Amino acid sequence: MERLLDTELKKLKEKLLVMGGSVESQLEDVLRALTKRDSDLAIRVVENDLRINKFDVEIDETCLKLLALHQPTAGDLRFITTAMKISTELERMSDLAENIAERAIELNKEPQLKPYIDIPRMADWTIRMVKECLDAFVERDPALARKVCRDDDFIDDLTEQLFRELVSFMLEDPRTITRAIRLTFIGKYYERIADHATNIAELVVYMVEGKIIRHMSPERSEEEGGAAAVPS
Repeated sequence: MERLLDTELKKLKEKLLVMGGSVESQLEDVLRALTKRDSDLAIRVVENDLRINKFDVEIDETCLKLLALHQPTAGDLRFITTAMKISTELERMSDLAENIAERAIELNKEPQLKPYIDIPRMADWTIRMVKECLDAFVERDPALARKVCRDDDFIDDLTEQLFRELVSFMLEDPRTITRAIRLTFIGKYYERIADHATNIAELVVYMVEGKIIRHMSPERSEEEGGAAAVPS
């Protein structure tokens, strides 16, 4: 016979995944708004952030209720506390999508500075990291979670590359400074979204293995993965 707590945990997981899917849609929409210069879509991204905020509050309330009523232990406790933190990470991603949308609206009022090549690459890679960290959560897959952590280095490299290119634009023509700065901000926003995906991946490792790999290098995290996991 299924425990009442098991039923509630399934509902919590489903709500968290709906929130994650909504955040993925936000990220896909804001990329289209930027590359297609679609300010109406960017405005919808800004407006949809309120829905993500509502999810965050509801998940927090659900988790606190489960902690108070069921006093879970071991794996159940790790799942609930992880769910609370994941919802916060997702809410912050949505905030950053809103920031990108606001910069896109500003950029759409002026001629395009340069073809968008690096930023879509960053966006696609970041969206994949978000999908994979959520897949790792669903499948309880620490190996996939660790892959997400490793992939963050690529976004860091692209951010630095984009910054150098935009600095060259600003030095060559001061009239490009405002647009270049806005694109620099967008690159930084994507870097931060990737950081939040990495945080979720680290939380998944904690949920499954009971190990805290935050602040570890990817190499050391892989070594830690070979140690015995804590009981669930």
